[in-house]
Amino acid sequence: MKAAARSKEKQLPGASPYLLALREELADRSMKRLAIFALGDLAVEVAQGADSVWALIRRPGLGGFALRAAYAPGLTARRKPASDAVLIEVKSPLGRHEIWFATSVTDLHRLRMTVRLTPAVPLLIPFLPRDLYPLDVHDDPTGARGQVEAAQRGVNTGLLFLRRDEPGMGSLLYFQNLTAMNGYYRATDTVPDGVVGGEWPEFGYLPPSPPQSGTPPTKPLPPGETLTISDAILVFRDMPARDEQDMARLFLQLLGSAYAAIDRPDVEYRDWTDRADRTLQDLINSPKATVRHYGHLYVHPYTDSEYPDAMVQLSLIAALHDYAKWRGKPVALERSLLQGLPKFYDAKLGCLRRYLPNVGEDKDADAVDSWYLYHPLLNLARLALDGVEEAKALLFDSLEYAIRAAHHFHYRWPIQFKVGDFSIITATAADDHGQTDVGGIYAYVMLLCFQLTDDKRFLDEARAAIEAARGMRFTLNYQANLTAWGAAACLRLWRITDEPDYLQQGYVYLASFFHNTEIWESEIGAARHYHNFLGATCLQDAPYMAIYECFESFAAFERLLDDGGPRLEPAVRALVSEYCRYALDRAWFYYPDTLPRKILATKIRNGHIDPKLSFPLEDIYADGQAAGQVGQEIYGAGAAFVFATRSEHWVTDAPFRLFCNQFLRGIERTGEHALAIQLDGAEGYGADLSVIRLPRRRMPRLTLCTADGDPIKPRRRRPDRVDYRVPAEGRLVLQWLPATGKARGDS
Repeated sequence: MKAAARSKEKQLPGASPYLLALREELADRSMKRLAIFALGDLAVEVAQGADSVWALIRRPGLGGFALRAAYAPGLTARRKPASDAVLIEVKSPLGRHEIWFATSVTDLHRLRMTVRLTPAVPLLIPFLPRDLYPLDVHDDPTGARGQVEAAQRGVNTGLLFLRRDEPGMGSLLYFQNLTAMNGYYRATDTVPDGVVGGEWPEFGYLPPSPPQSGTPPTKPLPPGETLTISDAILVFRDMPARDEQDMARLFLQLLGSAYAAIDRPDVEYRDWTDRADRTLQDLINSPKATVRHYGHLYVHPYTDSEYPDAMVQLSLIAALHDYAKWRGKPVALERSLLQGLPKFYDAKLGCLRRYLPNVGEDKDADAVDSWYLYHPLLNLARLALDGVEEAKALLFDSLEYAIRAAHHFHYRWPIQFKVGDFSIITATAADDHGQTDVGGIYAYVMLLCFQLTDDKRFLDEARAAIEAARGMRFTLNYQANLTAWGAAACLRLWRITDEPDYLQQGYVYLASFFHNTEIWESEIGAARHYHNFLGATCLQDAPYMAIYECFESFAAFERLLDDGGPRLEPAVRALVSEYCRYALDRAWFYYPDTLPRKILATKIRNGHIDPKLSFPLEDIYADGQAAGQVGQEIYGAGAAFVFATRSEHWVTDAPFRLFCNQFLRGIERTGEHALAIQLDGAEGYGADLSVIRLPRRRMPRLTLCTADGDPIKPRRRRPDRVDYRVPAEGRLVLQWLPATGKARGDS
C-alpha cells in the first residue's frame, strides 16, 4: 500500500499540508460524523475533522468528493434542528459558523452549502485553504483521476467544471455565488479575481485575502457581524462526456441548474425609445460625433476622437436602418453615412479597408484586426437582405477577398495582419491563440450570402469555418460578440441542413461564451452604482464588460433563439433568454448620465467623456474600477437603437405601445381591442411586460390574462405606464377598453 501511495504522489504537481492532512484523517477514520443524508444516488456524510468540517460526497463503491465547509482550528461542531436543511453549528476561537446544506434532486443532483461566520473578535484573514478535493474508491484524494475543463477567469463567474475519469463519477460543476460574499469583499478590501480554480487534486474556492507583506493586513471582519463566506452550489451528472460537444452540453445543463438556484437581482424598465431618440439627436447635432472627408459625413469611433472606421460606420448604419423601419419613417443620417462607404473600398485589392485613404501617419493603413475584415460584411449582408442595393453591391465586390483571406489562414485567423499580402502583424494573444471565434462571424456572413443567392459555395464556406473551430472547447471564445454570432451560425446551419451535429456545435460556442460571463452582482467600489449581473467580459482576458459586445451578443441571440425553436436545450434557452433580459437593464449604466461623476475615469485612452451626450462608455468593471477608462463610444451608439427596436412594440390604432424584456415571437390582433402575445423565453422564468401610454393619449382600462384565462395583476401602475410580471414563455391575452374623457397631455 505504501508503494502504491508513493506512486500516486509522484503523479501530483505537489501536495499541500491541507491535502496531506485530509488524506491522513480519511485513512485513519478519525473524523466524527455529524449528519448523513442522500443526494439522489449519492450519499453525503457531514463530519468534523481536526480543524475543519467536511461534507464527504460519495457514490458507493465509486469514489466521490470532499467539500470543506469550514476551516476553524480548535473547533467544536454539532447538528442543530432545521426544517428544510441540514444545519451545523461550529464554535471556535474565530467565532461562530453556521453551515446550511440543502439538496435538490431532479435529473441532476444539486447540493448547496451556505456558510455564515460571526467573528468573535476583529478577525484578520491572512489565508483560508481551498475547499474541494476528489476522492478515489478508497477515500484517497491523491488517487482520484480526472480533468478540470474550465475554471474562473478574472472576475467572471466563480465556477469550476471538471470530469472524473473513473467510471460512474461523471461530471461536476462547482459554482460559487459570489454575490452572497459582497460583505466579505468590502470588509477585507478584496476582489474575487480568479478565486475558483486550483490544480488537481486541490481546487475549489480560495477566499481572497489582503496581500501579505512585512506589514500585516489591517482590514478585519467586524466582530458580531454575520457575513456569508461561502455559498457553494455543486451539480453532479454521472453521464460521461465523450467529446467536446457532450462536454459543452453538460456544462450548460449544470450551469443552468446552478443558475436556477441563486437569487437573481431585479430589473427595471428602461426607456430605450427615449434613449434612442436622444442618441439620434446627438449624432446629428454634436460636432464631437461626426467629421467630413471627401465631401461625405463619417462618425468618430470615440467622442471627438479617432479616425473614421468602416466597421464603425456600418455598425451605426445597420442600427439606424432597423430604427427607421421600426419608426416607420426614414432617418436621413442613415443615407448620409451610407453615401460615404465607397471611399473605404480598395478596388485594387477588392476589399473594404479599415480606414479612409487619408488616414493619418500615426495609423498603419494596411493593418486590420481579423474580425474587422468580416464585421462590416455582416452588416452589409443584413442591409442587402433588406433591399439596400448599395450595400449589396459593396458586399459582393468585397466577398472574393474575404474568402481568399479565409483560405489563406485555413480558417484560423491571427489577431492582426496586413491587407496587402496577408503578412501577420500579431499572431496570437497572451493565451497563444489567435482570434479563435472569427470563423463564427465568417460563417454567419457566408450563410447570409447563401440566403441572398442560394449559391451552395457560400454554404460550403460556412461549413468549413465551423469545422476548423472544432477541438477548441473552452478556449473558443476570443471576443464575446464573435462567439455569439458563431453560435447563431451553427444553429442556422442546423436549420438549413437538418444535421444535429451543428446544433451540438452551437452549444460549444455557447459554453465558451457563458464561461466568460459574470453570473454575480458586484457591490465592490464603483460597481455599487451600476449592474453587472450576467454581463460578458468583452475578450477572453479582458477585465471589463463592453457595451459593443453587450448589444451585439443580444442581437445575435435574438437570431439564435429564433432558429433554435422548441428543440433547443432548456438550460440553453434559459441562459440565453436571461442574458438578453438582463442586458436591457445592465446596458443602461454604460451611459455616463446615469452614473455619479465621481466614478467616471479621469485618465481616458480615447477622446474624453461628455456626460451630456447620449453615447455609452466602452467599459465598466465588476471589480469596481472607474468607468470609462477606454473612452466614450460613438461606435457603440447603436446599442440604443438595437435595444429599442427589439424590446418596444407598436400596436396599430392603439393608444399605447408594448415593452417586453423577453423576445416576442408573435403579436396577433384578435379583436378591435384585444391582442394575443406569444413570449419566447424559458419555462419557469419570468418576464416584464409594460403597457406604455403614447403621447397625448389616455391610458385605457387594461385586462391581462394567460391563455387559460388566469388574470395577471399589475405590479405597478403609473399614469403613463402599467407594469406586469408574466411567465417568460407562453401565450398572453391583453384586452383594453378606451378611456373616457379628454386626451392626456405629455407627462
